[in-house]
Formats: sequence, C-alpha cells, structure tokens
Amino acid sequence: MKIKIFSVGGTIDKVYFDKLSDYQVGFPSIRDILGGLPIAFEYEIESLLRKDSLDMDDADRLLIKSRVEADPCSKIIITHGTDTMVNTARLLDHLPGKCVVLTGAMEPAHFKSSDAVFNVGVAVGAVSVLADGIYIAMNGRVFNPFRVRKNRDLGLFEEVD
Repeated sequence: MKIKIFSVGGTIDKVYFDKLSDYQVGFPSIRDILGGLPIAFEYEIESLLRKDSLDMDDADRLLIKSRVEADPCSKIIITHGTDTMVNTARLLDHLPGKCVVLTGAMEPAHFKSSDAVFNVGVAVGAVSVLADGIYIAMNGRVFNPFRVRKNRDLGLFEEVD
C-alpha cells in the first residue's frame, strides 16, 4: 500500500522562536514522525503550502484540490491546520476513487505534549481501511467533515448534527 501525503502547514508544522510565541510554519513534521517509526507501507510526502490555516484562502484550497485530483495515488493524507481543516475537507468532497484523510495537531509536532503523532497514526489507520471519501482524523476519532467542528474551548474536534 502506498499513501501520498500532502503537507499544507498549520500548527503541526510550527516552529517557535521565543517566549513571545513568534513562529514560522516550518518543513513538514510528518517526515520526522514517520521517519522514526517502523512502518509497513510506502509513502511519499509533498509540501504544497507552509501556511497557518487561518491565512489560507480559496485559491490555496483549490490548489490542494487540484493536486489531490491529479495525483495517481488513491490513498491520501493531508496535514493541515485545525482552524480551517473542515473548510478544506468540505471543498474536497466528491473526489471519485480517492480516500482522503485530513489531520493536524493542536500543538506543534516538536512539542513533547503534542497530539501530532497520535493523530497521524489515526489518519494512517483510517486511510488504510476506509472507503473512498473525505474524512477528518483528530482526537482519536474519524469524522465526516459535514458533521464536525473544532471546539476551541475544549481543544478538540466534536461531532455535530
């Protein structure tokens, strides 16, 4: 099995430089996450953007969609900022022949307390077994992007009607 991974930035890739929280979105942290694990699948990582998701616009989302559509791989993970992950997932709806899972982190992957490794693991498991469609893997669950929201107060994603 081969998984194509598109990195578009977000907190998962943030690098902080001082106590005032000055940061930049760095290189895809998923390289370090997967590179340090004994895994039983092939993968390819492509960095599309290095943006905080709050700075993303419709043109960025259309770029993501066009690259996902054009890629021959049927199993795709997108690492993305959590603030607008749902918006991007909804735009990607109806891509035939593709299982696409978006994931990210509430804290940068390089933080010891980060949920990045856990979320990436859930995303890999999800993309490995789910039917074609668009999904969000966060907080140990897999969500339909039309029935989920980020709850900032609780710091997690939750299902909604």
